[in-house]
Amino acid sequence: MAVGEYLLNALLPRRCPCCDRGVASGLGLCGTCWRQIRFLERPWCQRMGTPFTHDVGENALSPRAIADPPEFDRLRAVAFYSGPAKDLVLALKFARRRELAEAMGIWMARSGNEFLGDSLVIPVPLHWTRLWQRRFNQAADLARVAADISGAEYAPFVLKRTKRTQQQVGLPAKERIRNVRRAFQVSGDQLQKLAGRRVVLVDDVYTTGSTVSACTKVLKSAGAGTVDVLTFALADPANHEDVDRSD
Repeated sequence: MAVGEYLLNALLPRRCPCCDRGVASGLGLCGTCWRQIRFLERPWCQRMGTPFTHDVGENALSPRAIADPPEFDRLRAVAFYSGPAKDLVLALKFARRRELAEAMGIWMARSGNEFLGDSLVIPVPLHWTRLWQRRFNQAADLARVAADISGAEYAPFVLKRTKRTQQQVGLPAKERIRNVRRAFQVSGDQLQKLAGRRVVLVDDVYTTGSTVSACTKVLKSAGAGTVDVLTFALADPANHEDVDRSD
């Protein structure tokens, strides 16, 4: 450890970003918060990435994926949107704890390693007015780290949000779909990048899927070969409160 880093750690001890307990180093969680995270692990639905209670065979699909197939090809996330995982998302997004994107993006790169590879990594964009107010796009921060770790191509300017939409928090599913309709567009000078490419669309949390579905339709219409979705958190479909109150 460099002298400067040693002195910094002594003056400003590392803290768990969720509970503020002291931790040994880096952006890691304390043991208590780590154990409370509901990590998503195999066996899971091949399309939605939601875990099964037992192994039901390779490439198995969940009832949700069969009854209402998503626009995108596959979804992968690190953890369910609850407890410390939810705290991390909210701290990054609303408390502007941008340093958290490093550890969160590393975890996301591991969760999406089956499709990141030779892909085009595109963050879900903010409207320019909201970006100006917030000063950063948390999806872009996460996408940049995941792309760097995996060696994928980071492409933040391919997709743009052309309509300032209402915040999705608190909106029912049908209103979310209506809210993001015709809200996204592929930049004309970026069309060539998309032709036949495997795209990984990155956001911080997946709830009803209305936003990433709208983005996927636009990307595929513009020539993308496949569109997979990678998020840090996934609202538990069995917990309606998660879906109704998240963004």
